[in-house]
Amino acid sequence: MQKFGFIGLGFMGSAMAKNLLKAGFQVTVWNRSQEKTGPLKVLGAESAETPQAVIEGCSVTFTMLADPAAAKAVCFGKYGVLNGIGAGKGYVDMSTVDAVTSREIAAAVTARGGRFLEAPVSGSRRPAEEGTLIILAAGDRSLYDEATPAFAKMGKKALYLGEVGHGANMKLVVNMVMGGMMAIFCEGLALGEQAGLAAADILDMIDAGAMANPMFRLKGGLISQGDFTAAFPLRYMQKDLRLAVALGDEIGQPLFSAAAANEAFKRARQMGFSDEDFSALAKAIRY
Repeated sequence: MQKFGFIGLGFMGSAMAKNLLKAGFQVTVWNRSQEKTGPLKVLGAESAETPQAVIEGCSVTFTMLADPAAAKAVCFGKYGVLNGIGAGKGYVDMSTVDAVTSREIAAAVTARGGRFLEAPVSGSRRPAEEGTLIILAAGDRSLYDEATPAFAKMGKKALYLGEVGHGANMKLVVNMVMGGMMAIFCEGLALGEQAGLAAADILDMIDAGAMANPMFRLKGGLISQGDFTAAFPLRYMQKDLRLAVALGDEIGQPLFSAAAANEAFKRARQMGFSDEDFSALAKAIRY
């Protein structure tokens, strides 16, 4: 049975590592807050003292980190990933970062003789728990093939998209569209309610027509109930929109709607909704 490393045990990473353990893989874990390793150790995981130690003890290591700054800190920091990379070692970064960050990490890993794959995911807490994420991989093809058994336990689909950067950019496109959809959805609910329409009728109408989709169906009901328990924290959506707008600046692609959505999510963060679900944008729009 393969042995994998897993670095980053937030609500996504912990669920993904748990699925690897449930599938019978040997897993060595590390998290900045060591108490988060406890539930996984109960399931049989080993705990390492540093990211370097995880890499040194495993042929393939996955990371799931919050943002580019965290991804760089774990890779380049003291006792970081780079210190443990050797010939043939596989490093799979499943964090959502920009392509520039991904390429920087890839270059450093391959310079040490390692193999690198970016593999950000589409999906939030429940898909992570259920093992139904969509994995957007790019980079070393041999590492993709080696990681496929693990991907099969963490996700329902794993795409191979070619060179490093394509996975990162695909994830930004996906989340940019999702953030824009949520923004106009929340504005539509607010407009309809202010005009005297019942939220339930608005949701029924949307669900009956061409705009029906799982996100509106799930989030619409939760918004109506005032339930903003985080499945995908609002601060991460705003981060992804910011990165998407920056990519547009870099390549000269106008992103009028995405830029507006980014400003709306920034306002929601200023209002204190960062740690709530990204659907908490509805509160910022209403007030």
